[in-house]
Amino acid sequence: MKGSAFSSSRKIWISCMKALMYLCSGLTGALVLFLMGYVLIKGIPNISWELLSTSPSYLSDRIGILPDLMNTLYIVLATIVIVLPLGVGAAIYLTEYAKNKKLVAVMEYAAETLSGIPSIIYGLVGMLVFCEVLGMGTSLLAGALTLAIMNLPTILRTTQESLKTVPQSYREGAFGLGAGKWRVVRTVVLPGCIDGIVTGCILSAGRILGESAALLFTAGFAHTLNKFIVGLASPGATLTVALYAYAKEEGEFDVAFAIAAILMILTLLINLAAGIVGKQIQKRSQA
Repeated sequence: MKGSAFSSSRKIWISCMKALMYLCSGLTGALVLFLMGYVLIKGIPNISWELLSTSPSYLSDRIGILPDLMNTLYIVLATIVIVLPLGVGAAIYLTEYAKNKKLVAVMEYAAETLSGIPSIIYGLVGMLVFCEVLGMGTSLLAGALTLAIMNLPTILRTTQESLKTVPQSYREGAFGLGAGKWRVVRTVVLPGCIDGIVTGCILSAGRILGESAALLFTAGFAHTLNKFIVGLASPGATLTVALYAYAKEEGEFDVAFAIAAILMILTLLINLAAGIVGKQIQKRSQA
């Protein structure tokens, strides 16, 4: 009797836990779909070719987000180019080369601490260091360097955890065939952790696209259209900063929803592109 009673209560407990998990998953999925659907439904009808292809003009009362769109792409590209080698290189050193376990533990703790610092503090430090001390002024490059520091822990930790998933037998087999340390890392370890690196890039790109607080201090509000090199040395507003400006300062909520929808679409496209590039790199490394 006791055994059957215990079995029945256990089954009830398992059923309740399953129902709770299904409920939580359903609520999470419904919330995400609701937010995405609401933003897209409110934003897509307000997206027009004129909005995407023109610059704003107060004289002709014209609203355009082309400079903000290009500035966003510039700062995403510049930040990824800066942070990816630093993050991947640091992860390789800590996982494959570092012998001092205390140093590794300190670096991991520092990375976790940096990832929890509010972005507005990064913006303040970036303004003081890059804009004032280094003399860059308010520019996209100062914003990209600030965002690179913000996203360094993400790239570092995702790459490091991915490197740890590569079986040790792969390394030992390559060493047994006479390969050197760097050759093993380059031809055996890195191809096995491409997914982790791509995941880190996707997470970083999403955070860069959605960042505004740090860029308010470092990149500025200018709606000017420049080429890539000139644009990096000039102040410029990204889409998130423009969204804040149109919604909060000008009351143009239709434009703000359009920008929000564009940001969602850009995030989706960047995720798809990163996934395709990661698969191509993995195929070439395995060939």
